[in-house]
Amino acid sequence: MEDCIFDKIVRGELPSYKIYEDDKFMSFLDIHPRTRGHALVIPKKHYQWVYDVPEFGEYWEVALKVTKAQLKALNAEFISYVTYGLDVPHAHIHVIPRYKEKELVPGIIKVPPDEMKVITEKLKKELI
Repeated sequence: MEDCIFDKIVRGELPSYKIYEDDKFMSFLDIHPRTRGHALVIPKKHYQWVYDVPEFGEYWEVALKVTKAQLKALNAEFISYVTYGLDVPHAHIHVIPRYKEKELVPGIIKVPPDEMKVITEKLKKELI
């Protein structure tokens, strides 16, 4: 087992704003979001890069489920995806809802914990 922050989240050793989970993948809100509702989709098994995940198509299907939930629950205008993967050595897809802005705000935004909880619940309802 690996010991990166995402592995600890998968094992339940660290808290997260989990919005989706199945036997292979998990999705939760990014705690350093670029926009409200910015989520990460990770494989539960440790792989460093997105392209290393054997179930690559299934992985992106989960990202699509999260996308559709964001569009509906958060009234996002469109969704951006990023897979640069340099900040945490565990495969992860950033699923970033976009609203009126066309460019991402540089850096992270502050979203209070109570609002993160509300966003989590809205997304979970759409992912059932």
